[in-house]
Amino acid sequence: MAEKSIDHAFMATSLTSSATDPTFAGALSFMRRRFTKVLTGADAVVWGIPFDAATSNRPGTRFGPQAIRRASAIFDNDPQYPFNRDLFAEMAVIDYGDCLLDYGNHQETPAAIERQANTILDSGAFLLTLGGDHYVTWPLLKAHAARHGPLALVQFDAHQDTWLDDNQRIDHGSFVARAARDGIIDPDRSIQIGIRTHAPEDFGIRILYGHQVEEMNAPEIASAIVSHTKDAPAYLTFDIDCLDPAYTPGTGTPVAGGPSSAKILSVLQRLQQLDIRGADVVEVSPPYDHADITAIAGATVAMYMLGLRAERHAAAR
Repeated sequence: MAEKSIDHAFMATSLTSSATDPTFAGALSFMRRRFTKVLTGADAVVWGIPFDAATSNRPGTRFGPQAIRRASAIFDNDPQYPFNRDLFAEMAVIDYGDCLLDYGNHQETPAAIERQANTILDSGAFLLTLGGDHYVTWPLLKAHAARHGPLALVQFDAHQDTWLDDNQRIDHGSFVARAARDGIIDPDRSIQIGIRTHAPEDFGIRILYGHQVEEMNAPEIASAIVSHTKDAPAYLTFDIDCLDPAYTPGTGTPVAGGPSSAKILSVLQRLQQLDIRGADVVEVSPPYDHADITAIAGATVAMYMLGLRAERHAAAR
């Protein structure tokens, strides 16, 4: 027991130290990373945005960050599959906690998210955000584009989110339209994977529809993503409803006919060449989940995003 620890999220002596908490106990930060608002020395930051006032169907994604953190406890200690490495041996990662929002003043939400995201990005760290409904990606894209220019949006989703609005609505179905219209993303380098609904506009963004994803294998999907972005700085956003409801029942707007978690995780594993400047996992809604199925999928997707970052970080050293 002398070598064991508990509550690593508070007691860690190093940002690159491994945790030994029992899976069923201890403070539940993301993958037991240190809970801190001190950004100094962090290579990557995990941050939650507990917001679901923009949802058009079933609410509950305000509880998403908590659920993803809880599910992520299964990933600490051992080398993380399929990367076969301790992701934190060379990459310092912290859990920055959650975004501070005024639940009674939603019109201030986008500015609050963007402002707090800017504080994190000013440190030079990579930002991985846990939502929250998909509206939160809008201010996150603005914060990232301010540093990197127009981004190649790589969007895993059942919905295009390209419905036009008046630029004032708090709506999780229109952020892509805004980003394309305002030059935040480059539609010619952007791609959506798993789409199983129709919207009035596509803004020239390439779409891999659900039936196409079903007919393609993982290497083909990954190759299509990498070749289409053409080395552009990319933002990776993963709406958990990209996956079939059989694998992610806990989400606000489930759409049948989606891919399996195994297939899409295999795609993510193959995106090492993608120049990912920021990422998020959104739309995990625990009230509609069963046995943490959706939370586990969301935590796994987030872990893969950190895995890709760890590989890129190690290659640059």
